[in-house]
Amino acid sequence: MNLSYLLGRIVFSELARGLFDYRVVGAEKLKFTGPAIIACNHVSFLDPPFVNIAFDEVVHSFARKTLFDNPIAGMILRSWEVQGVDRDKPDAASLKATIRLLRDGKKVLMFPEGTRSHDGETQSAEAGVGLFIAKSKAPVLPVRLFGTYEAYPRGAKTLRPAKITLVVGDLWQPDLKNYSDSGRELYQSLADEVMRRIMELSV
Repeated sequence: MNLSYLLGRIVFSELARGLFDYRVVGAEKLKFTGPAIIACNHVSFLDPPFVNIAFDEVVHSFARKTLFDNPIAGMILRSWEVQGVDRDKPDAASLKATIRLLRDGKKVLMFPEGTRSHDGETQSAEAGVGLFIAKSKAPVLPVRLFGTYEAYPRGAKTLRPAKITLVVGDLWQPDLKNYSDSGRELYQSLADEVMRRIMELSV
């Protein structure tokens, strides 16, 4: 864990607990070694840091490549182990880099919905997360955030009062032999199952 990541973790932890009464339900389920895809609902820019601070280790994540165009933002994002991706045209290099992280025993945060919800409600999963599951064979840890939409919804200019809770589900190791689909159909089936497990979580 580099210094920049550590400092960011401290800042967001203080913000989370000081302003948002942040708590984690099922924190004992975070204590495991080895790789995992951390799959979470997505309603706010606050989602990545409020998942990351729940872990005692680095959690790798993604951001739009355009955010790296700003030199300062790009430097910070890289130091926080954020990978740049093109949402419209995912490239092979990003796919290989992510699978390499998982095969090296790292944890990677993914949002199956692909983009932030406009109204705070969960959306349908995109096939992308299923592709990473199929290619990496990594287990999946479903988690769900409550309150980040109320604290900082899409389009908001300032933070708002809210209570934020992260609910942690059970680690799931998909058995690909149970799926008769292949290709994109398989990826979508896996993504839909991940989203179902996220939506089952409640405070």
